[in-house]
Amino acid sequence: MTQQQRWTAAQIPDQTDRVFLVTGANSGLGLATTRALARKGGQVILAVRDERKGRQAVAEITAGQPDARLEVRRLDLADLDSVRSFAERLRADHPRLDVMVNNAGVMAPPRTLSAQGHELQFAANHLGHFALTGLLLDLLATGRDPRVVTVSSVNHRKARIFFDDIDGARKYSPMGYYNQSKLANAVFGWELHRRLSEAGSPVRSVLAHPGFTATNLQFNGTVGLVKLMFGRVLSPLAQAPADGSLPQLYAATAPGVEGGHFIGPDGKGELKGAPTRVELGGTASDPETGRRLWELSESATAVSYAFPTTV
Repeated sequence: MTQQQRWTAAQIPDQTDRVFLVTGANSGLGLATTRALARKGGQVILAVRDERKGRQAVAEITAGQPDARLEVRRLDLADLDSVRSFAERLRADHPRLDVMVNNAGVMAPPRTLSAQGHELQFAANHLGHFALTGLLLDLLATGRDPRVVTVSSVNHRKARIFFDDIDGARKYSPMGYYNQSKLANAVFGWELHRRLSEAGSPVRSVLAHPGFTATNLQFNGTVGLVKLMFGRVLSPLAQAPADGSLPQLYAATAPGVEGGHFIGPDGKGELKGAPTRVELGGTASDPETGRRLWELSESATAVSYAFPTTV
């Protein structure tokens, strides 16, 4: 991508009459994504854990764009009961969904278990999105140019999935298990693409990562050296959320994006820059890893996917 071709949010096509679901939409990348989509006419459902913060985000956006079509709904991705309740309510109110942006996440907290007993980062970053996507997949199949955008991290390339200690009961490392969750995002996005393609589904699964972006992720819940390094020492090097959100906005809206594409920044080390197609780590597209994670995720969430094949 040449300097003249650098993609910005101004190049997002008109999104009028398209319905988007953005998880973690009240701050950081999610808020920047929501603002950009609303600016182009998209109707955006803000899936947030804290409804008060969600309403504050809506007020912030509508202050500059009174005609923005925004809707706040509570969703705690770490609690599978909340995921099921959210999906049921959404299905009752919306006959279709065009794009899901699986954006929300937590980073490097002390070892914590979810309501269902799963390690928090694996639960919130991966299992919640796995369950939510499966429960809403048929709504997406009726959408216009339907896509699932799953947000991973450049860290997925140096991660592994601890299948023998998935919840960190024996040995827990905050960043090690954060990286595991980001690899799980990448494995899920690719395996979903493979299964959708095999079924002939109209839905496309696309992956994105934001590079190094200054968000609340580095401050909320992180501990020790992780908080010091990412939240303080390195923060001056980070790009703003409006820039970090460009890869996922490109993945969600650009006409030429295909299922299985991985979109990230084009700068050095993929830490910042304009969105472009980047390489997926080898483990992410490994068939055996994909099969094992899929089976584990279906068992942990009690969500089995039914792949729609027609619009």
